[in-house]
Amino acid sequence: MGQITREEVPQALTWDLEKIFKDDQAFEAAFAALQDRLPAMQQYQGHLADSAETLLAALETELSIERDWEKLFVYSHQRFDQDTSNNYYAGLNARVQDLMAQLNEQLAFFQPEVLAMDEDRLQAYLATDGLKPYAHFFAVLLQQKPHTLPAAEEALLAGASTVLSSAEQTFSVLDNADLDFGDIVDEDGQVQELTNGLYSIMLRSTKPAIRQSAFEALYDAYMAFQNTFASTLSATVKKHNYLAKVRHYQSAKEAAVTSNEIPTAVYDRLQESVEKNLPLLHRYISLRKELLHLPAVHSYDQYVSLVDEPDLPVTYEKAQEIALKALAPLGEDYLAIVKKAFAERWIDVVENKGKRSGAYSGGAYDTDPYILLNWQDTLDNVYTLVHEMGHTVHSYLTRHNQPYHYGDYPIFLAEIASTTNEELLTDYLLQQYLDPAIQAYLLNQYLDGFKATVYRQTQFADFEAWIHEQDAAGQPLTADSMATYYGDLNAHYYGPDLARDPQIAYEWARIPHFYYNFYVYQYATGKAAATTLAQHILAGDADRYKNYLKAGSSASPMAVIQQAGVDMNQTDYLDQAFAVFEERLQQFEQLVK
Repeated sequence: MGQITREEVPQALTWDLEKIFKDDQAFEAAFAALQDRLPAMQQYQGHLADSAETLLAALETELSIERDWEKLFVYSHQRFDQDTSNNYYAGLNARVQDLMAQLNEQLAFFQPEVLAMDEDRLQAYLATDGLKPYAHFFAVLLQQKPHTLPAAEEALLAGASTVLSSAEQTFSVLDNADLDFGDIVDEDGQVQELTNGLYSIMLRSTKPAIRQSAFEALYDAYMAFQNTFASTLSATVKKHNYLAKVRHYQSAKEAAVTSNEIPTAVYDRLQESVEKNLPLLHRYISLRKELLHLPAVHSYDQYVSLVDEPDLPVTYEKAQEIALKALAPLGEDYLAIVKKAFAERWIDVVENKGKRSGAYSGGAYDTDPYILLNWQDTLDNVYTLVHEMGHTVHSYLTRHNQPYHYGDYPIFLAEIASTTNEELLTDYLLQQYLDPAIQAYLLNQYLDGFKATVYRQTQFADFEAWIHEQDAAGQPLTADSMATYYGDLNAHYYGPDLARDPQIAYEWARIPHFYYNFYVYQYATGKAAATTLAQHILAGDADRYKNYLKAGSSASPMAVIQQAGVDMNQTDYLDQAFAVFEERLQQFEQLVK
């Protein structure tokens, strides 16, 4: 049986994008109006240094144009994501991307012109009443001075943004719309179309043959296009390295990490700390081998529960109840936002044919903070729901407490908000269900979640650093070279009790985050920081945490999170995270043995 079409999804389970534009005609009118506004910036080119008033007017015009573009983007992008096979919305999405390239080209003069200003004159302007509210905005901009090109060169790069992103777009369309995994026999003996959502369920089957067949069918599709995926990933890496080089960074990693005001030492300390704690992961894999009575653990054996699943119904309706109770320590003001998300159709819930896989929280300053899900009735999906709700409430509080220019937050802080919610959910479930069998199941879920978020994402970060280093050194990134390295890396991470399935060496082909430019490490640092923050919240100190959620980009991310109670210049938060993992691993061992 195939998936339902978009038209068959009940309206109550879809996001309400009509609050952005009532229909496609309203979108087109806004699109045309923004196109007409783009030339308005040109009156300021060459004149930013004329006066504080001119600089302020130019900045407000730029921010207003970007703000209007974001609404167009959210509408077109999420219409496209809800059905990537819909050619009309694919076209809308592409046009908005092209408009951003035009917008960037029109605005490209602003930053280099500001950076070229006499420093004393600029500081005098920034001391005026009109520009004082933008102090941190300009402080961040001035940090980019060594990495900003002359205006003409910035305009060339801005105009080429769509071309430079074409490999990522190709991957997305191939992965979400064109790739066919074929049909497969499910747990009940029924023939079904294999999808990413069904795949995640089948990997949790208690029948090894079911897990193996899903694993092999999925990877057969990716391996059939291994050279195409190698080409798209290689082109994206080359883009990252090229932009880092022309902007005078030492590496793409430095460009991506430090441009977000994060020291590269945070990335390096994470890798070092995880490497030091790999024996804990090996111990867990060894326990998995023992409990599943396997001669070796295969990659498709990594996700099945090690204990019988208790009778815990987790329909979407039940998941909403659990989420509200688990997040209660954050206070009624926090819960009020969660209830709005459920009641006002911020969430696109179910999987449908052509819908983008996975989950995310999106939206813009002037829209609801929408959530995309591909709901399956599993406890894992409850974690996905509270994870994305962490992003969504973070967005809501930021946008309702900061002006537009500080109304977003760096991705480094984003993952901390989402994983703190996961920690609160784990604590709630462990306290709610005291039966030893349920406790064992929940601990198993926690350990698997930690493995996926800290160990696995750091493994991805290791691979991401390697592919960029290889390309920078002039080494070609072929499917064979990446598979060889990834296969060895996977074996190193999971230890001697993991069988070396040849398919897992091609896992890099299906990970969209490798196109995001050094993003994944933040899942791991976020999970570790969330461990400390969750303990503060459970001890009754939720206010500092909510102040962090309201801060947006009004200060550096390191300063914002330090005010919330975590110093990420030190390794304490990593040490504490691994200590909790070891403690819960010991608890689990005692329960199952």
